[in-house]
Amino acid sequence: MTASLNKRAIIVGAGPAGLAAAEVLAQAGVAVVIHDRMPNPARKFLLAGRGGLNLTHSEPLADFLVRYGAAQTRLEPAIRAFTPDHLRAWCEALGIETFIGSSGRVFPKQMKASPLLRAWLARLDGLGVQLVTRSRWTGWSDGALTFDTAEGPRTERADAFLFALGGASWPRLGSDGSWTDAFTAHGATISTLKPSNNGFRVPWSDIFRDRFAGQPLKPVHISHGASEMSGEAIITQSGIEGGAIYALSPLLRDRIAAEGSADLVLDLSPNLTAAELAKKISYAPSGTSTANRLRRAGLTPIAASLLRERRGGPGLPTDPAELTAIAKACVIQLTGVAPIERAISTAGGISWDSINADYSLTSDPRIFVAGEMLDWEAPTGGYLLQACFATGRAAAHGMLKRLS
Repeated sequence: MTASLNKRAIIVGAGPAGLAAAEVLAQAGVAVVIHDRMPNPARKFLLAGRGGLNLTHSEPLADFLVRYGAAQTRLEPAIRAFTPDHLRAWCEALGIETFIGSSGRVFPKQMKASPLLRAWLARLDGLGVQLVTRSRWTGWSDGALTFDTAEGPRTERADAFLFALGGASWPRLGSDGSWTDAFTAHGATISTLKPSNNGFRVPWSDIFRDRFAGQPLKPVHISHGASEMSGEAIITQSGIEGGAIYALSPLLRDRIAAEGSADLVLDLSPNLTAAELAKKISYAPSGTSTANRLRRAGLTPIAASLLRERRGGPGLPTDPAELTAIAKACVIQLTGVAPIERAISTAGGISWDSINADYSLTSDPRIFVAGEMLDWEAPTGGYLLQACFATGRAAAHGMLKRLS
């Protein structure tokens, strides 16, 4: 049995970062209490599991780390201390087997989050970790934290505190970004929370929206400036989203913020060269309609209709060369960013200048932070969860050093 440090820690937030920190602390003998305002822990984690729970990615670590962009330097020590291989071994120790998919992404074999979460919570319970749900953090009071719980107001005193409150995406699952004012008042600098891995607004025609909203556009090759991505997009009532869109979302978001709109260039026939597509479009009996020419050339109804929604539309040329040109470079104008509530993740958060190397606040070394509260963003593909696990554990190790 782990020897007790005779220390007590309070964690606010029961997502992956908070739970990861609790495990490290409890294994070291620290008495841990987790507070979460939702009825059940890790609600967003469970939602992510509905799509198969992409835990991490199997690509070489050097390539993996580049995915964190400007935050790579600060996140790298934490991720090297708890790598994707470590995460897979941790899952195995919980009785959850993992596998690598064809894209290199790592999933549990059960393809859902609930078995992993149940095993994890059972381990934490065995370590003596207490979980207080329906408990909303209300602020600081004389070196302690105050909470509004189902049983009434509660004040928690401890030797160290860790916050893992998430960003501002999917607020109905618990992370609504409401902590920003309190942390600003406590001396932290906050970079504005913005949507990441998000969709965008497009002023579709009523005909196109009514017919195709909810349908996938695939295959498609998407570019914006020098950045490009192949994959799938989804037409929504108000615009466009999907994996290929999410990969370019930081660039598109920032361009819209600076200029009011952004052009997205779509290759609607990525598996054919321009010459091959032009030949297919040309090879049709005289009198064949433009729509049928496009269909015979392999363009799906949604792709063919999208040509009429392009910037500069709605009419379509009849010349095969001109049709080929717009099918290989269909420009769609994005006029806005989808609400942060619908984003997969959040950019912005507590500035790295406000955080010590051990994940404590420079303004108050008893306060530690981890997960999506910090100012970083990453694409989907396992990078989001990996950084939450890694920073939660890194913050816990920082707490242990100070507690010791």
